[in-house]
Amino acid sequence: MSETSTEKSTERNTDNDTSRGSRTSGSRRGGGDPATRGRTTIADGVVAKIAGMAARDVQGVHAMGGGLARTFGAVRDRVPGGGGAPAATRGVKAEVGEVQTALDLDLVVEYGYSIPDVTRDVRENVISSVERMTGLEVVEVNIAVGDVKLPDEEDEEEDGGEGGRPSLQ
Repeated sequence: MSETSTEKSTERNTDNDTSRGSRTSGSRRGGGDPATRGRTTIADGVVAKIAGMAARDVQGVHAMGGGLARTFGAVRDRVPGGGGAPAATRGVKAEVGEVQTALDLDLVVEYGYSIPDVTRDVRENVISSVERMTGLEVVEVNIAVGDVKLPDEEDEEEDGGEGGRPSLQ
């Protein structure tokens, strides 16, 4: 066993000698691939924003979030300084590990669209976007369709639009 550890330390010394030689020739310092020097962590909220934006890009998705979340979001969006644009993470829950992530999405689908087709397209777009932007493996995307937006229903996010909002002076 002592022979093996002696061999390993000899190999390390050889590697160090090689890297010292390359430093004098003007190469990178420290040796090795820069990607291996340190750790990158990605917050749950970052993955949730990416997933939310990707889901909203799919035709047939009317809104994100359950009824209560949409109601609170619509109220918050109407309050001056409350965040004028809809929250990108509304209706998205992300759990992020070191190399993998899992997502839960709540959707409202527009009437007339095939729910299986919309959810398939959402799943594909979310997985593609999250994996491309973060490098994380998406292990699952669970989708709950909580409502269908009928053509004659008022839209919770639009009914307080510019026409219904009092002007500020």
